[in-house]
Amino acid sequence: MSSANPQTVHDFSAIDLDGQPRALDEFRGKVLLIVNVASQCGFTPQYTGLEKLWREYGPRGLVVLGFPCDQFGHQEPGDADEIRQFCSLRYDVSFPMFAKVEVNGDGAHPLWKWLKREKGGILGIDAIKWNFTKFLVGRDGQVIRRYAPKDAPESIAGDIEAALA
Repeated sequence: MSSANPQTVHDFSAIDLDGQPRALDEFRGKVLLIVNVASQCGFTPQYTGLEKLWREYGPRGLVVLGFPCDQFGHQEPGDADEIRQFCSLRYDVSFPMFAKVEVNGDGAHPLWKWLKREKGGILGIDAIKWNFTKFLVGRDGQVIRRYAPKDAPESIAGDIEAALA
């Protein structure tokens, strides 16, 4: 899933929503917005804003990556097919989606362990607090900034513009 000593986001791979391994190296040279998502969360309407960012900035090099997570209040109970159908029918999501992952604890996906090490949370607490935590990653594969679940996608457009410049 990752190299022994990851230096950038490009050193990781993850299983996509279709069950296929996907190397994040495929996104080398792109700006990434990596988000843990859920379909039954109070922040779920942020899918609209995430999709808007993807469509608006995708041609300039932004890729939004969604990682469903069921660690917070059992808010992502569905399997891959249910998640795909929900995202497609409710929010017309077209950005890359991955298989369900854990973002905290011993079972946390290596990518999420690395993201948290690179940009810790408030008061130095690295744990992901809730769904829709976002990480902005530069073209070089380094984490630029971490955003709280309450930070609406549209509120980070300026940081995305700067990263794309």
